[in-house]
Amino acid sequence: MNKTTYILPLVLTIGFIGLYYNYTIGAKKERVQTKIVAEAAAQETLLKKQEAERMAKADSDKRIAERLAEEKKKEADKLAKWEAASKAIADDTASYLAQTAKSENEFKALTARLAAVRVEKDLATQARFDFDLEIEKALIAKRTSELEIQRLVEMIARKGGTTLGNMATIP
Repeated sequence: MNKTTYILPLVLTIGFIGLYYNYTIGAKKERVQTKIVAEAAAQETLLKKQEAERMAKADSDKRIAERLAEEKKKEADKLAKWEAASKAIADDTASYLAQTAKSENEFKALTARLAAVRVEKDLATQARFDFDLEIEKALIAKRTSELEIQRLVEMIARKGGTTLGNMATIP
C-alpha cells in the first residue's frame, strides 16, 4: 500500500481535528460570552424590575399617603363645617330664645297695659253713663219742676177766679 493513502487521510484528519478543536474553543468562548451577556441582561432586567417595583411601591405609598391626607382633610373640613353649623344653630337658638323672652315680657307688659286700658275704658264708660243718668235726672227734675210751677200757677189762678189763658211756659 501506498504511503499517501495513509498520510493524506491522516493529514486531513489532523487538519480536521485542528479545525474542530479551534472551532470548539471559539464556540466555547462564544457560548461563555453569550452566557455572560445573557446573565448580564438578566441581571439588568432583574435590576430594572426591582427598580420599577421600588418606584411602583413608592408611588403607591405616596398615593396612599395623599389619599389618606385628603380624606383627613375632607373629614376635618366636614367636622369644621358641622361645628360651624352647630355654632350657628346654637347662636340662632340663643338669639331666638332671647327674642322670645323679650317678646314674652313685652307681651306681658302689653297685656297688663291692655287690662289697665280696659279698666280705664270701663270706668270712663261707667262715668259717661253716670253723667248721662245725672243729665236725664236733671232734665226730668227740671220738667217736673216746670210742671209743678205750671200746676201751682193754675191753682192760684183758679183760686183767684181768673184764668190767664195761654200762659207762656217758663223755661
